[in-house]
Amino acid sequence: MTPPRDHPTHVLAVSGFVTNNSGEVLLVRVVGRGWELPGGQVERGEGLLDALRREVEEESGCIVEPVRLLSIDSRVTSPEMLVHVFACRHVGGVPHAREPAVPEAGWFAPADARRLVTRSPAAERLSDALGPMHGIRHRTYRMRPYQSLEVGVLASGFEAASSAEVSD
Repeated sequence: MTPPRDHPTHVLAVSGFVTNNSGEVLLVRVVGRGWELPGGQVERGEGLLDALRREVEEESGCIVEPVRLLSIDSRVTSPEMLVHVFACRHVGGVPHAREPAVPEAGWFAPADARRLVTRSPAAERLSDALGPMHGIRHRTYRMRPYQSLEVGVLASGFEAASSAEVSD
């Protein structure tokens, strides 16, 4: 068992629900985990949106622009993690394998995406993103085995603004 810490530490991560003009969903296949939305850890000194753009491009070769925050997931088992899931607009690039840990990437119809993404909590993130959104969903969960502890909806969705829009 891990000894208790004097202060909380969580891994900060991002995930992108990316759709194209045809309504298809971008998925990546990660070795050992299967199909899921692209994403990963935020690096030191990096903002959430920059991390999201970087991770999606690293895993899929696609360029995206975040549109709004969809959900925040909190894993309370080690390593503790906060995952921010964003809806994203596809800006460019063709999905393709870019690294050994992610040997496949592609566009899938929503029904096919639901069939491919079977592992929790990735399946719940996809299902929530494909469902009606009336705010920012939050979920607290444990792993090994997966157990959803709390699910709810916070205030209305956040619309991301570019730095130019903020300065006006």
